[in-house]
Amino acid sequence: MDKRFTAKDIVVLSVLSCIIILILLAMYMVDRQWLKLAEMQDTMSEQAQDIRSLRGQIRSLDRRLQHGVVAGSAADAAAETDMPPAFDRAYRASRMPDYAKGDWLVQAFGSSLKTVTPLVSQDAYASEVQQYVQESLIARDPSSLKWQGLIARDWNVSDDGLTFVFNLRNDVKFSDGKPLTADDVAFTFSFIMNEKIAAPRQRAYYKKIKSVTANGKYQVTFVFKEPYFNALSLAGGLAIMPRHFYEPYLQNPQNFNQSKGLLLGSGPYRLKDPKSWTPDQGMIELERNPRYWGPVEPTFIRLLWRFIENDNARLTTFRNGDIDAYSARPLEFKRLVKDEKLAGRANHWEYMNPVVSYSYVAWNQRRNDKSTRFADKRVRQAMTYLTDRDRTIEEIFLKKGEVAISPFNPRSKQHDPQLKPRKFNIERARELLVSAGYQDRNGDGVLEDKDGNDFTFELVYFQDSEDTKRTVLFLKDLYARAGVLLKPKPTEWSVMIDLLTRRDFDAITLAWTSGVETDIYQMFHSSQMENNADNFISYKNSELDKLIEQARTTVDEAIRMPIWQACERILHEDQPYTFMMRRKSLSFIDKRFQNVEVTRLGLNFGFVPIENFVPQKLQRYQR
Repeated sequence: MDKRFTAKDIVVLSVLSCIIILILLAMYMVDRQWLKLAEMQDTMSEQAQDIRSLRGQIRSLDRRLQHGVVAGSAADAAAETDMPPAFDRAYRASRMPDYAKGDWLVQAFGSSLKTVTPLVSQDAYASEVQQYVQESLIARDPSSLKWQGLIARDWNVSDDGLTFVFNLRNDVKFSDGKPLTADDVAFTFSFIMNEKIAAPRQRAYYKKIKSVTANGKYQVTFVFKEPYFNALSLAGGLAIMPRHFYEPYLQNPQNFNQSKGLLLGSGPYRLKDPKSWTPDQGMIELERNPRYWGPVEPTFIRLLWRFIENDNARLTTFRNGDIDAYSARPLEFKRLVKDEKLAGRANHWEYMNPVVSYSYVAWNQRRNDKSTRFADKRVRQAMTYLTDRDRTIEEIFLKKGEVAISPFNPRSKQHDPQLKPRKFNIERARELLVSAGYQDRNGDGVLEDKDGNDFTFELVYFQDSEDTKRTVLFLKDLYARAGVLLKPKPTEWSVMIDLLTRRDFDAITLAWTSGVETDIYQMFHSSQMENNADNFISYKNSELDKLIEQARTTVDEAIRMPIWQACERILHEDQPYTFMMRRKSLSFIDKRFQNVEVTRLGLNFGFVPIENFVPQKLQRYQR
């Protein structure tokens, strides 16, 4: 039987046609709305630039009126430039012929972040995020290493070196639009020093300051209790926290201490919602701060970090172009530099960072309120003799590093050049262990103490680091040759932090970052054993305590450096850590990014103020 269209079919088709047309119209309207929003965003960006320019002109006019500068004079030209010295390099980058704003910077962290709340956070990854959001009074120039004004216009130091007076800019605002004043600086100090706030690491340093006082809106005075060699860095480098945002948490400090994403500041980038970030998002994203006060607008629209804990997965992500930078392992680096496809889209750098971190194995001397076998200096020395660091660097890291002697860079004045690293010596290790009471008493090849307990211990390490895993397995074989049983304990990052906090481990391998001059107080002074501070191995040496205190209060560098060297000699003797190595930086960065160079502070990729950019024709992300 033939099927024919009926009036009912025609009505149905008409209705369907109308629905389709309405859907198409709706899609068209949505596209129009997105275009309008984009146009509004562009207009707002342009207006922000105009306001920034106008603000600069007003400041310049104000300075000319204050100083009686005559228009057209040389002094007038100087007055026209009201740029904090810390922006000099970023400004010069902005004058390059192919400079352009735009694009995203997408990177990856090798572990997930537990929190990005200032003070509460404990890792370098969180600090990397925070540096884009919160600012300090001064910043170090990566070329000269001298301190330069950022939020501080200038500063004065008293003759006795105890009082620092900073004059602040009056045009700085936090990303929520509230002005930054001297009161915020004073509040930040008092907030850190509040015992109810989980900031033991910071209090260990800032307790050297007697008071921080706001003298009006734009002047703040730091008074130190005693001279401190790093006083300017300590005061001027304080990351400023907005009082109006953080002060309410003093009513219930636990809400702050347990928070995950309370981050607000005056920096070039911001969290879209300064209270909402959580680790389960799998990434952290910062957007450009539209209210940023700086004379050079932040280059990138967005900064994004993905959490990719597995080394191989992180490399695959970089190869696919989904992240813009990659820190290679030595084995990878050797292979990747020969990869023609990768060479077409990424540049590479191999260099020894002037402030390179050092890795170590830390020997816990007290656990569950009892001394451990590692409380005996002879045992710690023996463990260092059993650790073949030269072979580790040669075979696992392909000679892309050097043996670490101490916390001090071997090229710094803090280092005693007469000190040499202990070489692998299994016979000397055995002698030390015998003198400490360890022998193979039952002939099974394993050392036992006087009570017959095997010399066995767990070594905690980050489970997703392939190089660390290979190192630990290598050490396991080495130690077994001397009758010492190492049990590898691969651990995820959040659990490692918890173990450190509770001091609940036998030994752990980690790394500390270094500085231009390294202050070892927080890691090795006995006062830092308590309150979750960073002497998490319960190491104590009263002579070292006195020397650290003496070095920190000695302002004269010529006198201070021999004291640091005396500290180094004690650490070399005591071996609270087996200092493993300082690794070369092996970096790959997408060729889109321009003006990347090695400075005296390392690669300038990620410096704030931002010096890198992507030319317009190479930009990948538009919004």
